[in-house]
Amino acid sequence: MPCLIGLIALFFPRLIILVLALFTTYMSSAYNTLLWPLLGFFFMPFTTLAYAWAINSNGSVAGIYLVVVVLAVLFDLGSYGNGAYSGRRVYVLKTSGGGVKRVKNTAR
Repeated sequence: MPCLIGLIALFFPRLIILVLALFTTYMSSAYNTLLWPLLGFFFMPFTTLAYAWAINSNGSVAGIYLVVVVLAVLFDLGSYGNGAYSGRRVYVLKTSGGGVKRVKNTAR
């Protein structure tokens, strides 16, 4: 069952954060305030989950737990970078003389 939750967390990290926050004490034992999990929910969900796992498993972020948290940060930042890159390749529909023409968006 924990492996299934881990796989779901890869695809839906915000859902897992919400479920853990509402139905368990997992997030509250890792974070002392509501501010950091709330910010993590919106901006860096993988890092929020990795940090909570490291604190609940080890008590600190050291060793292999630090590696997992750093990988989560890179994964979160990579997902933002990929979204920005794909946003530049959007095709815009423009009308020209009554017709519709597909033109590559060159605005940056």
